[in-house]
Amino acid sequence: MKTLSKLLLSASLVLGVAAVTLPASAQQAAPAAERPIKPASPAAIGYAKEILQMKNASAMYANAIPNMVQRVKDSLLQSNLNYQKDLNEVAVVVAQANAGRDKEIGEQMARIYASDFTEAELKDLTAFYKSPLGQKLLKMEPQSISASVNYMQQ
Repeated sequence: MKTLSKLLLSASLVLGVAAVTLPASAQQAAPAAERPIKPASPAAIGYAKEILQMKNASAMYANAIPNMVQRVKDSLLQSNLNYQKDLNEVAVVVAQANAGRDKEIGEQMARIYASDFTEAELKDLTAFYKSPLGQKLLKMEPQSISASVNYMQQ
């Protein structure tokens, strides 16, 4: 019973910190997140999905939940190492509860892109990303961003 109490306390702490952390990070990362998403044509959504696929957007959100759980766990462990085992168990439960949301997240990202750009713009972007320069951008941009971040952290 004592272990169950610890586990429930740990779960409450993880979820509580996540509830506080996620809205704060969402506000910092994307202050426009509250804006409404305009309806878009199936073609626009299709172009948006194609663009996201070419940009390997799924890699952006594939580790989002595990990373969030790890950050919360690390934060809680800084104040109390006694909960390490319980937090490890809770982290697995939280990650499993949110597993499989990739498709839902990808669909929403496509709707957002289709809301932000016209169908013609999305078609042009798709053509650009298929061009030699677009392919180079897709290949080099992550490396350029990584090098920039490394420079800023020096």
